[in-house]
Amino acid sequence: MKSKTALWDKTPFAINPKPLDEYLTAHGGAGLISRMFRSLRLPGTCLANLGALRKHAKGYEGWQVIETIDTGVLLGAERLEDLDRLREDEGVQKFLGYVPPSARAVRDFLEKFHDEDGYQRAKKSAHDQGLLAFIPEPTDGLKGLATVLGHSARGVASKGSAIQTATIDQDATITESRKRAATWTYEKIKGYQPMVAVWAEADAVVAAEFRDGNVPAGMSPLGCCQKAFAALPPGLKRYAYRGDSACHEGDLLNWLRDENRPLGPQGRIEFAVSAKMSVPLHKACVEVAEKAWTTLGEPEADGTVRQWAEVAFVPSEPGEKKHTKPLRYIGIRIVKAQGEFFDDGTRCKHFAVLTNRPEKGDWIIPWHRQKAGTVEHVHDELKNGLAAAAPPSQLFGANAAWFLINCIAYNLSSGLRATATDESLRTARLKQLRFRLFHVAARVARDRRKISVRFAASMAWVKQMIAFFDTFPLKTQPTG
Repeated sequence: MKSKTALWDKTPFAINPKPLDEYLTAHGGAGLISRMFRSLRLPGTCLANLGALRKHAKGYEGWQVIETIDTGVLLGAERLEDLDRLREDEGVQKFLGYVPPSARAVRDFLEKFHDEDGYQRAKKSAHDQGLLAFIPEPTDGLKGLATVLGHSARGVASKGSAIQTATIDQDATITESRKRAATWTYEKIKGYQPMVAVWAEADAVVAAEFRDGNVPAGMSPLGCCQKAFAALPPGLKRYAYRGDSACHEGDLLNWLRDENRPLGPQGRIEFAVSAKMSVPLHKACVEVAEKAWTTLGEPEADGTVRQWAEVAFVPSEPGEKKHTKPLRYIGIRIVKAQGEFFDDGTRCKHFAVLTNRPEKGDWIIPWHRQKAGTVEHVHDELKNGLAAAAPPSQLFGANAAWFLINCIAYNLSSGLRATATDESLRTARLKQLRFRLFHVAARVARDRRKISVRFAASMAWVKQMIAFFDTFPLKTQPTG
C-alpha cells in the first residue's frame, strides 16, 4: 500500500503553463480610481490647460498619461518603471479602456514639461547676483498642470460635507535623491525640497512648487501661497493661513495683511506663523515677567512644562510697514523640571508665534500646531505612500510634473476618504486604502456589448464600491 505524503511535504496544486483567457486582475479597485479621475472632469481640464501636451507622440492624450500615473501610484507603484506592470494586466486595461502607456512613453511625456533654456537662464541670473539657489519660472505645461491640481482639489472638496472656510497650511519638505542633478540640502543630503500648500478642511493639495534641494524653504514663499488661495472655490466665508518659521517673510506677511491684496481673495485672512527667533525677539521673551507666563496643558512625564505669554515686541525689519498695525507675538516657553537642563545647559527654551488673530495664546498655539496633522501628514503620504520621493528624470521640469501628478493622486485618495460609507475609512492612510479597496480580485466579463465586473469580495464590500460609483457619476458605455 502506497504511503500517504504528509501535508507539509507537498502543495496540492500544479501550475498550468497556459495563461487564462479571461480578464482577471488583482487590482479590482483600479476601476474606482479611473472613475473618480473622469467623474471629476480631470481629462477635460487637462485638455483645456496642457497646451501642446494635450497630445502625446506615442498616440496617447495627455490626460491618459496622467491617469495612468495616478492609477499606478495609488495602486502602489514606487517609481516610474513600475508602471509597466499595468500594461501586463488585462483587467486594468479593460477598466481604463486602453492599454496603458509604457514607462518609456510616460518618461518622454514628463520630459516635455522641462525647458532647459529657461532653467539655465534662471541659473545664470542667480549666479550673476551671487546666489547659489534659484527657483526657475514654471513652463506653460507646469502652469497648466498646476491648474489641473487646483481643479482636483475643488472637485474632491465638493464631494464631502459643505465647506465654508479655507485654512491654507504651507510647508516644504526634503526628498532624498542620488541623481546627479540633485543638490545638497541643509540636512547635508542630496535631493529636492518641494513646497506644498494644503487646504486643511478639505484635506486637499491646492498648490505645490517643486524646488531644488539647495533652495531654502524661506525663499519666496509668497508665490506658492498666492497659487493656493487662487485655487480655492469662490463663495467661501472665511480664510486662514498657517506656516512655520520659513513663512515668517516680509512679502508674504504683508500680502496676508493687505485686505485689498492682489492675486488673492479680498478681505481678512487670519494667520499664525512660527516667528524667527532673532536676538531682539529672544531678549523680549526673556524679559517677560515670571507672573505673566501661563501654563499650557498638563506637564510632560518628565516634568517639562509648556507656557505662553504675550510678548511686547515690534520688529524693525525692512519689510515691516510703518503704518500697519503691529502683529501680536505670543511667546512660548518650555521649562525643564527643577534641576533638569537642556543639552545647551539652559533650563528654558523660547519660541514665538506671530499672528493677527485676537484669541488668547492657549487657543492660538494649539490651532497653529494643527498644521502638523495636515501638511506634514500630506508630505508623509506623498513621499512614503505615493511616489513623489522618486523623481524619474535628471530634468527639473520632468520631476516637477511627476510631483504635481502625485499631488493629484493624493487628492483622489482624499476624495475616497471624504465620501466613504465605512466610517473607518475616513481616516485611513493610503496603505489601508490599497488593502481594503484597490487590491481585490475581479473578473471582467463581456456579453455582446455589455461589460460587467464581478469582485471576489463580500456583499458589503460590493455595496460600498457601488456607493462610491454613485458618488462619482459617469456614463457607462463600452469602448469597443
